[in-house]
Amino acid sequence: MTSEEVLAEFRSHANPDNVAGMARYGIASTNTLGISIPTLRAIAKRAGRDDALAQQLWQSGIHEARILAGMVDDPSKVTKRQMDRWAKDFDSWDVVDGVCDLFVKTPYAYEKAHAWSSHKKEYVKRAAFTMIAYLTYRDKKATDADILQFLPVIRREAGDERNFVKKAVNWALRKSASAT
Repeated sequence: MTSEEVLAEFRSHANPDNVAGMARYGIASTNTLGISIPTLRAIAKRAGRDDALAQQLWQSGIHEARILAGMVDDPSKVTKRQMDRWAKDFDSWDVVDGVCDLFVKTPYAYEKAHAWSSHKKEYVKRAAFTMIAYLTYRDKKATDADILQFLPVIRREAGDERNFVKKAVNWALRKSASAT
């Protein structure tokens, strides 16, 4: 599947009414087409793992294309540089949460969670705590010590009042507490 084919399919599924509904949930409406997650999952299943496609989709700047990029990229091909590049572009909590599902499958997840936890940009910081939450229950090889290392980070950043950071910090704390 090519990026042109995906983007053509996106145009056929575009729903402006969904964009308005998404905005009520704090989802960015810039470059958003209103395509549902089940539709994106169906496209991802047909596309399979494809790093080149993921890079092209990310470059498009389309909201749903970026979520799909996280679904189709190959975690074994994700680099630290790519993670930083994509994080710089984060502009909505749903893109963050979707892409972090990919990022936690890389060998750099713990490192980036620590590095981004004090980031000034709201969505990059959210990514850190989203990864912490995901790691607590998705990293089956994680020890208690692996998870407990995040508690001081969570405590340090618990005072961040930005809505999407605050929610992710709370999520990370709840998952960390239940994992150990």
